[in-house]
This record gives sequence, C-alpha cells and structure tokens, in this order.
Amino acid sequence: MDTTLEGLIELLQDVKEDVDYETCTTLIDDHVLDSFDILSIISTLNDAYDISIPAAEIVPENFNSAASLLAMVERLIDED
Repeated sequence: MDTTLEGLIELLQDVKEDVDYETCTTLIDDHVLDSFDILSIISTLNDAYDISIPAAEIVPENFNSAASLLAMVERLIDED
C-alpha cells in the first residue's frame, strides 16, 4: 500500500471527503472528526496497511492530522 501522505489522504477522503486533511492539524481538537469517523479511519487503515491499531494508539495526538496518522501507521508497520 502507498505509505505516502498523498496515499493516506486519499484513504481519509474516502472516509470523510469534505475535510482539508492536507492542512488541518486539529481534526480531533476541533471536532472535525466524530467517533464514527475515527472508527471508520481505524478500520480503513487496518485494512489498507495490514496493521492493527491498538487502543493505546487511539489518542488525539495520533488523529489530529494526516501527518500524525501517517507517523502512527509507519510506526506500526515498523513494529511488525
């Protein structure tokens, strides 16, 4: 799977398309994403990158921006 920021943003736009993932760094803090969106993102990332996002990683810091999501994905891929 494409582990670039652009590839991740494409996946995120499939989950919720009306969000500016390229520049927004407060997706959670400003309630841009709701709990259903977060669950959908977790499921999408698990499937797309063949990872399992543990509960300990489901914190606002990892979900506030596409860049922080990508860093988490890369960390989980490296741990495998």
